[in-house]
Parts: sequence; C-alpha cells; structure tokens
Amino acid sequence: MVTRRQFKLNEVSYVCYASQIEPKNVEEALNDEAWVEALHEVLNQFFRNDVWFLVPRPKNVNVIGTKWIFKNKMDENGVIVRNKARLVAQGFNQIEGIDFDETFAPVARLESIRILLAIACVWKFKLFQMDVKSAFLNGILNEEVYVEQPKGVQDPRYPNHVYRLRKALYGLKQALRAWHERLTSYLLKK
Repeated sequence: MVTRRQFKLNEVSYVCYASQIEPKNVEEALNDEAWVEALHEVLNQFFRNDVWFLVPRPKNVNVIGTKWIFKNKMDENGVIVRNKARLVAQGFNQIEGIDFDETFAPVARLESIRILLAIACVWKFKLFQMDVKSAFLNGILNEEVYVEQPKGVQDPRYPNHVYRLRKALYGLKQALRAWHERLTSYLLKK
C-alpha cells in the first residue's frame, strides 16, 4: 500500500525527470531538456532502423512535410512517467500514383479476435502477445518518398537537403501496408 506521503514523494521524483507541460511546437520543446531528450530518442530510432538518408532536394518531386507530436505518458495514477515525441509525415500531401500506390493492409476484426480467444479457452491453448517498438519504422517502402528535414533538428551543413525514406514513417498513407508486408514476410520465413 502506498501512503499519500509516499505518493507525493514519488510524484516529486517523476517531476524531476519529466516535463509537465506538452509543448505546442518544436521551439517550445527545444527549451526543455526533458523534451530535447525525447527528440533525440526518436532520431536515434530513425538512424538505428536506417529509415532515411539526406539527399539534395530533387527537382519536380513532391516533398512531404513533417511534424512533431508531443505527448506526456502517464501511469495508472495519472502521474507523468516520461515525455514522448513522435515525428510524423504529413501524408495528406501525398499524391496517389506518385508517392504511393497501394494502401490496403488487413486488420483483424474484433469478432475474429473474440472467436480466437474463445477457441483458446476451450482448447486450453497458451496465447502470447507482443509489441514491436516503432513498428512502422520497420516497413520497407517500394516508392521513392522524400520528406522535409524536421523543424528544430535540421542539418546545419545541408539546410536545403531533404530526406529520402527507405522505410515508412508514421503518417504516410502506405505505412501500415509496408509494415504488414514486412511482418508477413518475416512470419512466413519462420
């Protein structure tokens, strides 16, 4: 059992590591060390997953904008645990036939999941679930897609360059399909 005093002490320690206010834009985020750390965490995931590479801006190509999203992650008591930043592509600027072809990816219906769980209960199957961190960043793109450098973290040596995507980014119209194709090919190999 956690007393009110212990809860307050834990809350104080959380506040030391997580910012209470969600920034409205990247400029506000860059003024807070906790949010700067969240931005770096996202960019490190991009480089670890080999999501993109910097290229000179091509002519006559649709370059999609990017936007930072900032959210506080809370525990079951409503105490902020950490700050989370996510870079998303402004997929509404994509042009069908140029930036993407196919977008369909199958999704399990709730009824199907319930039937699966019922069968597992009757037959006493062991069920496992998993979560893939940064799932969409693993989907390989079939199209040439270019995005602007994220605001606040542009490369000062190449301010007019853009990123060419190797893998999907949250917000792209084909992101779910790219992830589905990658996951399917992996599962079929096993």
